Amino acid sequence: MTPPSPVLTFTIRTLVVAASLWVATVLVGGIRLDSAGTSTSILTLIGVALVFGLVNAVVKPIVATLGCPLYILTLGLFALVVNALMFLLTGWLSSVLNLPFTVDGFWAAFWGAIVVGIVSFFLHLVIPDRLDNR
Repeated sequence: MTPPSPVLTFTIRTLVVAASLWVATVLVGGIRLDSAGTSTSILTLIGVALVFGLVNAVVKPIVATLGCPLYILTLGLFALVVNALMFLLTGWLSSVLNLPFTVDGFWAAFWGAIVVGIVSFFLHLVIPDRLDNR
């Protein structure tokens, strides 16, 4: 069996994050998607998912490395704070890029990051391993 192309894998991961972000906008107060129509909302969520992926690929490893003592001191609970800050940064970058996606403060980002993590986990369970090369 041939492995899926990197483009397909990237597309699936982006769509999973976009769907997870949509669930976060529905469940968490303080996270809003201010798009007019369905197609605009879908494109906005895909754009925010790309920003979210970029933040997690570039900024999060740096913060995790610098915050290593806090991870150890808090037995890993500091990861929740880092995830919330990455989600907050994603909301800010989205507004800078004129994407109609807003995150209203730390606690909205905290719960939003938890929702995105849980929904992404369950969606990745449903997707066949041959399509999701994790």
